[in-house]
Amino acid sequence: MLLGESGSGKSTLLSMICGTVLAESGQVSVDGQDLGAVSSGARDRYRVEKIGMIFQQFNLLPFGSVLDNVMLPLGFAPERRGRAGHAPSTAKDLCLALGLPEEVISAKAATLSVGQQQRVAVARALIGQPPIVIADEPTSALDAGSQQAFLDLLFEQVRAFGTTLLMVSHDPGMASRFDRVLHMQDIAVITRPNQ
Repeated sequence: MLLGESGSGKSTLLSMICGTVLAESGQVSVDGQDLGAVSSGARDRYRVEKIGMIFQQFNLLPFGSVLDNVMLPLGFAPERRGRAGHAPSTAKDLCLALGLPEEVISAKAATLSVGQQQRVAVARALIGQPPIVIADEPTSALDAGSQQAFLDLLFEQVRAFGTTLLMVSHDPGMASRFDRVLHMQDIAVITRPNQ
């Protein structure tokens, strides 16, 4: 878990780990891959195959169905698609495991509650069993009770897939759930655009 106040560089560090932003100096190595030493295309392939993202704003396609949104990464990631098996069934099973009612699975994302959209975002990140899931303050839109229930579901799924979870938060109360916690403070992060 990455902990830190707003502006401490948490989201920038996530962007570097995903390869969407490159460091001005030093090296960002993830799973043995030096992201600054490979082409932009190689970083893109690495990201779609190896990383499931849960964005703070969820970034769902509002007029796509729940299943369309969950299966979206598979269109760009052949390895993940292969691990997903029969994608519609896998996507539906993930949604149900994350507590989405069956009747909303064919609904458009724009019609869902915030909590339901959040579960769709998690299912999209988990489909095809990427080895890393990165979550950028995924509980910020939820009240305390809903946060705990959501985290229980997220951790259950991550454990089931053997996935590494890297989550960003400014809430130190969540730290006890994680094996490792990094506190970011007063760190100058210098980046250059992804090339």
